[in-house]
Amino acid sequence: MHVLILGGTTEARRLAELLHGTPGLKLTSSLAGRVASPRLPPGETRVGGFGGAEGLAAWLRDHAVDAVVDATHPFAGTISFNAAQAATISHVPLLALRRPGWAPVEGDRWHEVGSLGEAARALPALGRRVFLTTGRMGLDAFADLDALWFLVRSVDAPQPPHPLRMEVLLDRGPFTLDGERELLRHHRIDVVVTKDSGGAATAAKLTAAREARLPVVVVRRPPVPEGVPVLPDTEKAAQWVRAHLEQGSFPAID
Repeated sequence: MHVLILGGTTEARRLAELLHGTPGLKLTSSLAGRVASPRLPPGETRVGGFGGAEGLAAWLRDHAVDAVVDATHPFAGTISFNAAQAATISHVPLLALRRPGWAPVEGDRWHEVGSLGEAARALPALGRRVFLTTGRMGLDAFADLDALWFLVRSVDAPQPPHPLRMEVLLDRGPFTLDGERELLRHHRIDVVVTKDSGGAATAAKLTAAREARLPVVVVRRPPVPEGVPVLPDTEKAAQWVRAHLEQGSFPAID
């Protein structure tokens, strides 16, 4: 049995670790290649795109893939929709593995928006020194906000277009609460921008912002393609794969 994991996330690596070495199972993890030095999971890996839904469907057929687990980032919308189309074309079962999103608690000053463009339009009314934690992609949405100063944190250095007044902090989570408190204090941040990525690795910034009573602009995540079953954690996804090995078919997901 051959399973393709569309990965690049902590959950994808953990799923590969859980399934690696399972008798009768071949694993291939696919990484987009957007990070210069990715953390590679166990098992076979491939890097780069497939050429859209038709290209992915052809790859599934050519490599005799029995199932696909979409464990990409919650905001990797293009590959998720391509995976859904490719699974339909090639008649291959598809599961989406999605960490739960964040939820505001008492004391949070969240401003939820639907896109990076909406986030940029909301910023001038909220602050002048921005901690931008949406990664290096999509910075063009903020490129015209010359009156604001940005601290941009990303794994790799961003490329233009990007904000004129900008300092780049190259770092990779997980981040500690003490570290996030000091970062906000040292850079005199007065507004935070984040995507609703979910998970614990980057959640400390939300607590630090709440303690400092700072507004947080939260970009809502795109929906999982219609009809694709979703599981919230790697252990359940691994059980879904193992059930096929034992039963010869994939179990339904409520």
